[in-house]
Amino acid sequence: MGELSKLPNIGKVVEAQLNEVGITTTEQLKNLGSKKAWLKIKEIDDSACINRLCGLEGALQGIRWHDLDNQTKQDLKHFYEEHK
Repeated sequence: MGELSKLPNIGKVVEAQLNEVGITTTEQLKNLGSKKAWLKIKEIDDSACINRLCGLEGALQGIRWHDLDNQTKQDLKHFYEEHK
């Protein structure tokens, strides 16, 4: 496992998906952002769900996705509904 799996919410499956779409470092993930990273994953895995999107955002914030603030959760839910 690489450096991405050291982030909260990123297990070996999500890390492998991120690697597959060209995201191999924390810096790359931060520069891209959770929404764009999720869209890239969605291109290779149509089952990518809202939890994966929230997990990516939580990873960027350094917290478990369950602990995201309500405004962020609502924003991500709206984005997910537009792109699912």
